[in-house]
Amino acid sequence: QVQLVESGGGLVQPGGSLRLSCTTSRSIFNTYTMAWYRQAPGKQRELVANIATGGSTNYGYFVKGRFTISRDNAKNTVYLQMNSLEPEDTAVYYCNAKRLLFNYDDSWGQGTQVTVSS
Repeated sequence: QVQLVESGGGLVQPGGSLRLSCTTSRSIFNTYTMAWYRQAPGKQRELVANIATGGSTNYGYFVKGRFTISRDNAKNTVYLQMNSLEPEDTAVYYCNAKRLLFNYDDSWGQGTQVTVSS
């Protein structure tokens, strides 16, 4: 079991930037894949980005080079740098930690609201 706490959401104008942070309760990056998901009202939850234990990353089709996922092992924190934000990016963003081997775990944070509006 791992606890995740997101922060960094807020209101930003179109074209602006935000950096989301997800702090984990313990060191897990050697065994867990970390990910950011988002969910907007009336829409399904969708993958924004993930980063595997070895550092490989994947992004949702809509990202188009605008976002970057990264992690800081010393701080037990994963980040999502979001640039060139659009109104369509408005959603609740959730941090996810998933372990598939040995004692399966799929943990979620409480979410942080991102609103892109003029």
